[in-house]
Amino acid sequence: MTTTSTDHPVTGRTTPGPRRHRVGFLLVAAAFATAMAFATVPTPLWALYRERDGLPTVVVTVAFAVYAAGVAVSLFTVGHLSDHLGRRLVLVPALALEAVAALLLVLTPDVVVLVVARVLTGLAVGAVTPTATAWLAELHGRTPSTRPGTAAVVATAANLGGLGLGSLLAGFLVGHLGDPLRVPHLLFLVLLVVLAVAVRTVPETVAADVRAEHRPYRVQRVAVPRDARGRYLAAALASFGLFAVLGLFSSLAPSVLSTLGHAGAVPGGATAFAVFGAAALSQVLLTRLHPDHQLRLGLVLTSAGVLVLGAGVLAASVVLFVGGGVLAGAGVGALLKGALATAVALAPAGARGEATAGVFLAGYLGMAVPALAVGVSSSAGVAFAVSVPVLAGVVLLLLGAVAVALRATGRVRA
Repeated sequence: MTTTSTDHPVTGRTTPGPRRHRVGFLLVAAAFATAMAFATVPTPLWALYRERDGLPTVVVTVAFAVYAAGVAVSLFTVGHLSDHLGRRLVLVPALALEAVAALLLVLTPDVVVLVVARVLTGLAVGAVTPTATAWLAELHGRTPSTRPGTAAVVATAANLGGLGLGSLLAGFLVGHLGDPLRVPHLLFLVLLVVLAVAVRTVPETVAADVRAEHRPYRVQRVAVPRDARGRYLAAALASFGLFAVLGLFSSLAPSVLSTLGHAGAVPGGATAFAVFGAAALSQVLLTRLHPDHQLRLGLVLTSAGVLVLGAGVLAASVVLFVGGGVLAGAGVGALLKGALATAVALAPAGARGEATAGVFLAGYLGMAVPALAVGVSSSAGVAFAVSVPVLAGVVLLLLGAVAVALRATGRVRA
């Protein structure tokens, strides 16, 4: 018979057993996926906001850019706090913050509220991502399992897979239910509230004595290994380029598809889902590949995909645009995994979180800045047939620079 609790050998207190940790693992994974999915709910809705309010494309990309800025700010100010405050104390308020954003959009779905809600969502996601990832690893480590890599695979699926599911689900709801600017957010409001309550029951994995320590607060720093700055810079540039691809499909894919003759929420949501799904799948399949090989394969696939999607916009071919996006998404998954593994391998043990932070900072700059530039140029009258291929060319140049930098440096340890 499986027990659900045991007595701590030192304190004598009852501690959670494997069953509670397994259930907690599933709850945290569900909360992680839902939080990430909520972040991409607006992807298929951007065109509806534009049509209803007569908004220029730049407003859409500003709303998207403030989300990326919120994530970056939160990663550096809050993301590391769960290491000593406890996982629950950070994750539950972050889910509640997303629920507030959802409530705002249910009550008043206008563009000003959308921008505010996107800032709140970004702040929440920046706290959820590192906290849920660490909690999943710790919960899995407390259960009898013969698959030590399960937590990393589940975290990847919840992160990138959740981003894809959010846009797909929102597109489906828009196509089948009324009041499309309210219904998707109402659904996620319910899910987020339920999961925030459920996560409160998950066993805490940060030791009580660690949580009781009083530590002076400091913002997460970016640490660049002095003796490996060339390779570290290559990883950061790779992160900038790959997030630029994700930013394009998170913010502007519906608008681009509309110019290619496939307007509507469903095509936009399905396309974003396909790109993020390809990224998640490639990370899962390539989990045992050496970081150097992940980087090289990611560079090849991402470059090929960006080239194809840029050609698709020039040729007004939705098949090439979407197919190139999926191919680039597969490359993005491998490239992100390789970039993060490289940063961790280059950094000393005490600075790995700080090295990773630098890669994510470059990434979220890449997510916001290029998409914003395309939005500004579109509002100035520049057609997507010009701006998207230019963006593709910039990404290709960045990836080429990454390839040169990697070739000029030595092989990183696994």
